[in-house]
Formats: sequence, structure tokens, C-alpha cells
Amino acid sequence: MHSDISAVIFDLDGLVLDTEITYFSAWRQAAGTMGYRFSESFCQSLSGLHYRAVEQKISDLYGPNFDLDDFNRLSGIYWRNLVQTQGIQVKPGFHGLLELIRRLDLPYCLATNSRLTNALECLDLAGLADVFPVIVARDHVLQGKPAPDIFWAAAERLSIDISRCLALEDSPAGVVAATEAGAFSVFVPSSHPVDSEAAAKCNLQCRNLDEVAQLLRANLTN
Repeated sequence: MHSDISAVIFDLDGLVLDTEITYFSAWRQAAGTMGYRFSESFCQSLSGLHYRAVEQKISDLYGPNFDLDDFNRLSGIYWRNLVQTQGIQVKPGFHGLLELIRRLDLPYCLATNSRLTNALECLDLAGLADVFPVIVARDHVLQGKPAPDIFWAAAERLSIDISRCLALEDSPAGVVAATEAGAFSVFVPSSHPVDSEAAAKCNLQCRNLDEVAQLLRANLTN
């Protein structure tokens, strides 16, 4: 990690919030109701993609007869039932990392492939409403991750050059986007086995957010 870090950009799903498990569960329930089966590996391949890319991968796998409208309707129902019952968990280490970032007076924001309404709902369900002063969502850019647009927009909103931004990502699509944007990309995998291409492409890999905090503290306070 270089010493010129001046801002932190967080991903949402799988990095700040443990939402991906809820999406996977809802997708698999919806597919099952429709007579299809989503494997665990297929769900993992959708990690970090924006919803249009998710829909495209499903169509590519199951063909034009797969009813995406019905799938979206059912998965929305199953997802909402799940999170209203169980809530959404914040990933371990997030609160400690955020406290450190605030103590170091670093600007920070959220850059997510989710639509803004979905991101705000998830943050609220997790008790993190109003935690992020700046949110850049899929709605705000022409192309979602793995394109770099979201990170460029985030850096612009923070008024910090992208090369001085620490970008925290848990998915291959996010790592590609952050690296292509020119940020210092840190890969914090949310699933195992770890994606080898993302591990090779990122600037740094950490096991969890606690490790990110340790490295950031050592890097900026020495």
C-alpha cells in the first residue's frame, strides 16, 4: 500500500454488507419455483455484477424461454421475506475500519453496482443509514462494474485523484473495475476458493477488513 492514499472507496455487497448470501438464496428459491436449478458456482459467478449483467448471464445459461420478469418478481419476494425476518449483517471489521478512517480524517464513499434505491434499502436494513456521505450507484454511470466508470465518478465526487484512492472490493468484477480505473485496489474475497484472476489483478489482497485496517493504520501513521 503506498503512502499517498487520500480517500477510501467501499463496495457494498459482500464487502460492507453480507448481502450476497441473501441474494443467492432468493435467486435459488425463485429458480426452483420456476423449475430451474441455480448451482452454487453459478451464483458465485454473478458476484459483483450489476443486475443487467446478471440477467444476461441467466439468459445465456437458460435461453430465451426463461421468464426474467417472473424470476425478478419471485426473487424480490423471497429476498424481502428473508431480510425482513433475518435482517442484513454487517461484515466483521467494518465498524473498526470506518472508525479508523474517520480518525485519520480520510474522505470516504460507497461505490456500488446496486441501484440507489436498493443500496439505500440494504443500508437501512443493516442499520447503516446515513453512514456514507457520498454514494455512487449503478444509476449514476453509463456502465457498471467491471467497467471503471463507478470509480471515476466516486473519485470525482470526493475531489480526490483516483490514483490516490484506496478501493476495497470483494468480487472479481469489482477488482477489475477498480484496477482499470487506476485506484489502489484491495481484494477482500467474500467467497472461497479465491478467484485467481482477481487475486492476480489487484494491488493487494487482504483476508478481511480488520487486516485492511491494520495495514492502513501502519501505512498512514508511520
